[in-house]
Amino acid sequence: MIPVLTAAEMRKLEAEATASGRASVLDLQECAALAALSLLPSGVSVEILAGPGNNGGDALALARLLQDRGERVRVWSLGELRSASAAHQAARYSGTIFHSEDPRQEVFEKGAWFVDGLFGLSANRPLDSEAAAWMEALEGQQVLALDQPSWMRPDDPDGAGPETTLTACFGALKLCHVLEPARSHCGAVHVVDLGLQVAEARHWLVDAPILPSPAWNAHKGSKGHVAIRAGSVGMSGAAVLAALGALRAGAGLVTVLADAEVRSEIACQIPEAMVRPWTGVLPDGVDALLVGPGGVAEIPAWNGPLVLDASALQEGQGAAWMARPNTILTPHPGEFARLFGTPKPDSTLNRLDQARAVRGPGVCLLKGAQSLTLGGGSDEVWINDTGHWGLATGGTGDFLAGMVAGLRVQGLEPREAAASAAWLHGACADRLGVGPLLARDLAGELPILLRELHA
Repeated sequence: MIPVLTAAEMRKLEAEATASGRASVLDLQECAALAALSLLPSGVSVEILAGPGNNGGDALALARLLQDRGERVRVWSLGELRSASAAHQAARYSGTIFHSEDPRQEVFEKGAWFVDGLFGLSANRPLDSEAAAWMEALEGQQVLALDQPSWMRPDDPDGAGPETTLTACFGALKLCHVLEPARSHCGAVHVVDLGLQVAEARHWLVDAPILPSPAWNAHKGSKGHVAIRAGSVGMSGAAVLAALGALRAGAGLVTVLADAEVRSEIACQIPEAMVRPWTGVLPDGVDALLVGPGGVAEIPAWNGPLVLDASALQEGQGAAWMARPNTILTPHPGEFARLFGTPKPDSTLNRLDQARAVRGPGVCLLKGAQSLTLGGGSDEVWINDTGHWGLATGGTGDFLAGMVAGLRVQGLEPREAAASAAWLHGACADRLGVGPLLARDLAGELPILLRELHA
């Protein structure tokens, strides 16, 4: 997984590096500037915006390197340089530093590149009129942002401003580089290695799934038995898709426990699963239980691995279920609000804040664009970045819940099963292409993807 840092975590890393003597602020700036230099094409005019702090120091170091390379460079400042590093870099730059009363009225060379080095990590409040005018001047231009676009706050993925062409992200990804809608405004993000060792982070980007490794002589019994309490009149398809998800994820056996009225209907659609009428008693030999798809709200007594989805996610019960080890909840945002008694999130930051408040040994997979995996005895938030809007259709959540149960029954830890299922689910959609799709399309793509990952 890839660490995704907050501004405070990044500042702490930099402070530890400088305090230990491993690197000075100027060393870090030189490394950042060299990396940014490699991203800019040769033979173009470059307009550099240098802010008053360390981000301005990065920009001024880049200006010097561009000048040394023989490029046409102009540096624009927003008044007094307040950081020692920015002042030092300004002294090393031999060109003129300009100031504009209104950058929207300036004439820039056609095809010029702009370097946004105004604020970076220090962007934590609304822009003043001068900085806002520069952001307006950048609309439609080719822009390289140093660390992040200056209108953007590193810990807040919401907001709006001009899109950049490239972002040189120093040290590690920040939340604004990963979470939408900010991520789409960063252009192509290039992470610059500053030699800082990230040992801890609150947020992590899931970049690959954890997969079970069955023994060479595995049999259906050793690969786990999932029981699925799902399916009612008018919603038998949910049970079919959940069973299909568990089987496609690798479960050895699946038993669907359905209302008697729909048992035959389900059995005809998925012959690979056992289908029994629900009698109130779980069959012997079950290793994990999935409850909820297809309008089923009753949760049987069960002490083993449990996945709750859809109708089983009952109002106000979130904290109680999160206190139960071996439990995985799979709510969409509306179900999450009902479960935990919170308002339905109205922004990415609001959704993230609500997610960070969920704790306990249980695991919650908060579905939606960029699903979040929470809990499991940790305060970490795992961010999934696979998938697209084509997944927003009936049945895909049932298939995902089955995948979670199918991975869990093969020995993955609850958090691993939830996050890996979300990654695989979205990756299948990505491979199928952006556009409308059916849950059954995922069922056809998943075995192909898994074969490639196991190769």
